[in-house]
Amino acid sequence: MSDDELKKIIGKPMSKSKVVVERSAVTNFATAVCDPSPVYRDPRAAAEAGLTAIPAPPTFAFVMQSWGNFPEIQPEDVPGGNPMGEVLGPLMAKGGLVLHGEQEFEYHRPVYVGDVLSGEGTVVDAYTKESKGKTMTFVVTETRWKDDRTGEPVVTTRFNVIHRA
Repeated sequence: MSDDELKKIIGKPMSKSKVVVERSAVTNFATAVCDPSPVYRDPRAAAEAGLTAIPAPPTFAFVMQSWGNFPEIQPEDVPGGNPMGEVLGPLMAKGGLVLHGEQEFEYHRPVYVGDVLSGEGTVVDAYTKESKGKTMTFVVTETRWKDDRTGEPVVTTRFNVIHRA
């Protein structure tokens, strides 16, 4: 796929969802990433640390769509199609490897237990590079999570997927 063909997916919507940040998910995630800090488990420890509630660990935004994503609270105007599949599907049909290239989090404020967050994802970049005689295709998506009550930004995540021919 040429860079000109890839540019056609830039700006396409990827997802739209709503999540409830739950204490058990935050605690389990902190355990999974081997962070023993009591601030991710105990509201008293969070308060003693000057926080208004139990915060989520820094990389929790990567998985929060997997927890607290209840069907009855999802928006009705979810975008159709799959821009990532449009690119990776034909490439994978020819073989190769798919790699998680990079994950980035920009926090506007901490994610707290009890938050209800609305996220909208889009493709923000797509391009190819040559490496050791192989073509690598990069697709970068961004999801902007906002506080569902106030509309204020909470965290922006960027995810880079790489296909290596």
